[in-house]
Amino acid sequence: MPELRKDPIVGRWVIISTERAKRPDQFGANFDPGPQELTPCPFCEGNESQTPKEIFSLRPKQAPANSPGWELRVVPSIGPFLRIEGSLDRRGKGVYDLTNGIGAHEVVIETSQHISNMADLPQEQILKVINCYIDRINDLERDKRFKYVLVFKNYGWTAGGSMIKHAKSQLIATPVNPKRVKEELAGAKQYFDFHERCIFCDLIKQELDSPERVVLDIDGFIAVVPFAPRFPFETWILPKKHSCDFAALENQNRGNLAEILRRVLLKLKTGLNDPPYNYVIHSAPFRRAKAGYWKSIDQDYHWHIEIIPRLTRVAGFEWGTGFYICPLSPEDAAKFLREVNA
Repeated sequence: MPELRKDPIVGRWVIISTERAKRPDQFGANFDPGPQELTPCPFCEGNESQTPKEIFSLRPKQAPANSPGWELRVVPSIGPFLRIEGSLDRRGKGVYDLTNGIGAHEVVIETSQHISNMADLPQEQILKVINCYIDRINDLERDKRFKYVLVFKNYGWTAGGSMIKHAKSQLIATPVNPKRVKEELAGAKQYFDFHERCIFCDLIKQELDSPERVVLDIDGFIAVVPFAPRFPFETWILPKKHSCDFAALENQNRGNLAEILRRVLLKLKTGLNDPPYNYVIHSAPFRRAKAGYWKSIDQDYHWHIEIIPRLTRVAGFEWGTGFYICPLSPEDAAKFLREVNA
C-alpha cells in the first residue's frame, strides 16, 4: 500500500508508491544520452582560448593564466543567468517587485583531463574542487550585493548537463535568498525555537541510532537517504559536527568530505549504470548584521549536500500539488547502495 511521509524540515509530503515499486537494480537503464558530444572539448588542457578568461586557477608550476599547466580552473559562464556588472536598482511596479539581474555565474572546470563524472576523479582532485568552492564563496561574499551562493552540478543530459562531457560544476551568486533554502531555514528555525536544538543534528542522531537509511558513515560525515525522499536514491551528505556554513569547513575535515562524496557518487555510478544526477550544496546565507538580523541561524541551520539521481520524471500531479512520488522506499534504496562495492 502507498505511504505518505512528511519531510520534518520543510513540511513537504512525499508519496512512497509501493504500487509503482521496482527492484533497485531496475532503475539504472535507458538514460537519454542527449546530443552527440561537442568536440573538441573547450575545457580540456590546451584549449584555454575557447573559454572566457579564467577567474581562478590552480597551477602548481606557476604557469601563466589562461595557458596549459593547470589542475583546476574557474571561468565565467558563457551564458550567465545573472551578470556581475551594474546595480540592483530594487523597485516596485504596482504589486510586483523587481530588481536588475545582478549576480555572478561561474563554471568550475574540475580537471584538466577529459573525464566526465566526478566519481572517476581521485579523492585528492575532489578535495581541490571542494577547496575551490570555499575560496570562491568567500571571495563572492565580499560583494555586498550578494546574499547567497549556490554550488551545484548537472551531470548528464537529463539532469541539465551540456553537450560538453567534461567534469564541471557551477556557482551562482544571487542578490536574494533562494526559495528552497528559505524553506529549510524557516523549518529549522521553527524546530529550534520549540526544542532549542538543531533539527539536522537530531536527524543525524536518530539515523545513526537506527541506521536503516544510512549509506556511509565516514570520519565526521554521514550519507543518508532521507526519510521522505523526493526521488529514488536521493542521498544527503551532512557533517556530524554542527555547522551552518559550508565555507567554514575546517581544512582537516575537507579530505573526509571529498572521500564520502566520491564514494557516494561511485556507488550511484556502479549500482545504477552511471545515471544522470544533480547535486546542490545548501549552506546558510551570508550573515551581515542589520535590523531584524536572524541571531540564531548559526545554531539552528546545518549545511548539507543533496545528491539527486534523475531516474524519474516530475509530472502534472507533482507540479499541481507540491507532492513528490517516489517509487522506492528510502530503506530499500539505502540497503542497495550500502551493498554496492565502490
